[in-house]
Amino acid sequence: MPKGYWVSVYPAITDPAELDAYNALARVAVGAAGGRTFARGGSRVVAHEAGIAERVVLIEFDSFEQAVAAYESAAYQEALAALPDGFERDFRIVEGIGG
Repeated sequence: MPKGYWVSVYPAITDPAELDAYNALARVAVGAAGGRTFARGGSRVVAHEAGIAERVVLIEFDSFEQAVAAYESAAYQEALAALPDGFERDFRIVEGIGG
């Protein structure tokens, strides 16, 4: 069964401390849903073409369905509510190749 992935890209973060509440809640929600964080950072990013060197987070789940369910969970919805006003990110759930 193909894995599922959350891919988040943050165009700009003016005050990283504003994300502390979200990060704490999201970390617990993702872990409870079986997610494994593979990348979380932005200090070392090489961007090409139209890309911007920005923070990227990559989280793996055992299946696409598990990734969708984790996003829809009450615990993660609580984390989303903690995002600061005006916050911007590009978030996707994608299915991996193969099993």
